[in-house]
Amino acid sequence: MLTMRQKQALTATIVRRYTKVSKREKTKILDELVANTGYNRSYARMALNRAAKRDFRKKKTRKVVVNKKYDLAVLKALTRIWIILNYICGKRLKPFIPELIRVFERDNELNISQEIKNKLLTISPATIDRLLASTKKKLRVKGIGGTKPGTLLKNQISIRTFADWDNVKPGFFELDSVAFCGNALIGHHIWGLNFVDVATGWVGLDAVMGKGQHGIHEATIDFKKRLPFPMLGIDSDNGSEFINGIMIRFCQKEKITFTRIRPGRKNDNCYVEQKNYTVLRNFLGYQRYDTKEQLEIIKQLLRVVELYVNFFQPSRKLTSKTRIGAKVKKTYDQAQTPYQRLLKAGILNRQNQVQLKALYENLNPVQLQREMTKLHQQLAGTNRYKLDEAANTRFRYIYG
Repeated sequence: MLTMRQKQALTATIVRRYTKVSKREKTKILDELVANTGYNRSYARMALNRAAKRDFRKKKTRKVVVNKKYDLAVLKALTRIWIILNYICGKRLKPFIPELIRVFERDNELNISQEIKNKLLTISPATIDRLLASTKKKLRVKGIGGTKPGTLLKNQISIRTFADWDNVKPGFFELDSVAFCGNALIGHHIWGLNFVDVATGWVGLDAVMGKGQHGIHEATIDFKKRLPFPMLGIDSDNGSEFINGIMIRFCQKEKITFTRIRPGRKNDNCYVEQKNYTVLRNFLGYQRYDTKEQLEIIKQLLRVVELYVNFFQPSRKLTSKTRIGAKVKKTYDQAQTPYQRLLKAGILNRQNQVQLKALYENLNPVQLQREMTKLHQQLAGTNRYKLDEAANTRFRYIYG
């Protein structure tokens, strides 16, 4: 028994003979078609007459009209929000859209109709990713590691693994340093310092010239003063900038638990390792910075970035991980900013809550981005002058 497609192909082949022969021959061809396809004789005649008027060389096209719910106006508003939130994924962006629209309307930064607002409030994370897929660009650059072991005081500092952070309360920070050395670690250059609270994701950022113990110590003290909640513990890698007498004495005096990860096990410090890229590298890149002027600009920039990340960068935390055969199923909570997680933690006293909420209500993410852009331009200007100076030096060396 022939399929429908085969019957149509047979009809298209037979019709070429059918249109060129006499009436008696047409009767024989019709009998042949009925015998092979099982068509009713009247239907077979109609199929042949219809096939004679059709050009089988042309493919039949079917037009599908789709009524788009999320049109260009929605895409423009969504893209603006996405850019303001530093290109985060749909699952992180979706829960924060209502709050961000409220902040935008408060500061007159987004002028959209009620219809577009309703669509943005009901859009799904998958649709967000699909609409933004054509505009996403990913740049992956690998940096240089600059950790050197501090061996003398390791026995005085307890080892902590990644599993020891379960159900921890706010105040325990992972700590790491990031080199802004360009393509070579040689010489004196700027290092970024990154504190990440494990429970809330609250970040503290600073920069120091070189990786000396005193510079790291002063940056730690400054961050502790800026914190809206107590620092209970810090955990670092085995670098000598952290494993030293100054840091141990500071932690003992301030009653801060000081631990370190296992040598060569970066996953033990997974919370700060991922923030090294999403925060420090994302906002400062991989260029070399090694002047006092650049250090001052970077310090100002990191203060703005710290506010931007803590109050306007939602993230999701892993709640469970189940292995099913060869696959691992991971479950995450709803995306929240560090500020939102801190308020829900219930560790702030009344005065700190009022101060933190007042600070949040006075922040504008668009204005923060404008400040970051301005500081980035200043920083790029210092690099340009350095390149011009290097080029002139090389010219004098070659041509005297």
